[in-house]
Amino acid sequence: MRRAPLLQVGRQRWWSAAAPAEIAAELNGLLRDPEVRAIVASDGGQTVFGYLDLIDFEAIRADPKPILGYSDISLLHLVLHARTGLVGFHADMAVPGFGGHWQAAPAARRAELEKLYARLLTDTAAIGALPASPSWECWRPGRVQGPLIGGVINRIALVQATPFAVPLERFDGAVLFWEELGGHASYVWSYLQVMRHSGILDRIAGMVVGIPRDIAGLDESPLAEIVLDVLGDRDIPVLGNVEIGHAGPNLPMPVGIRADLDAQQRTLSLLDPAVAR
Repeated sequence: MRRAPLLQVGRQRWWSAAAPAEIAAELNGLLRDPEVRAIVASDGGQTVFGYLDLIDFEAIRADPKPILGYSDISLLHLVLHARTGLVGFHADMAVPGFGGHWQAAPAARRAELEKLYARLLTDTAAIGALPASPSWECWRPGRVQGPLIGGVINRIALVQATPFAVPLERFDGAVLFWEELGGHASYVWSYLQVMRHSGILDRIAGMVVGIPRDIAGLDESPLAEIVLDVLGDRDIPVLGNVEIGHAGPNLPMPVGIRADLDAQQRTLSLLDPAVAR
């Protein structure tokens, strides 16, 4: 394991460690380095939009390797999957995840996640059922199978306004997963409306919603009611309050891998391996 140079203490440019061109150069170097077999983001941040046009997509096609992270990194997963087919791991990061939430988790949960992550990143067999928890809620019943696609909800909505938009056909029959940090409940409603207007909600087969964190207004407007309000009469299963994203230790969600979602039984299973030899 080695630390990338931009993780040096004291590196800072506004809210980031460096200018977008510097970050892209470091990322491209890691993508081209045959000794690097996986990339784990240190944190999320607000930088990926600045260097989407500087990424070496050919390096990814030539030597695909796992990239782990959530928050702003989910934008990276969406674009790289759309452009190259790379399976991105919406999963925990070094600082807030492995160095933060994992350390505060009960020992049994930490051991369960360690085993899950190891299998997902090394096993060429399908993982099967992800470990459920009492927080999972059925917001609309049903069972479907389809490829996972998603991330932070604001990134899903905003990327569609760029040349790096995810082609709408990528959402055909997909299980859309999303989560959000901060802001107000009305923002979530608006992002869902953007996805409705863009046609995404008419194409997906099911939805998995992460546990919200630090979102104002949910006491007056519960998240389940907001989701079902925007979905209207679209009869798709919705599983809510799943541990994906900012609310704690993450269940990994590999973008592009087929999943089986049974909202009524509160189960979510991975049907394909996420890595190949």
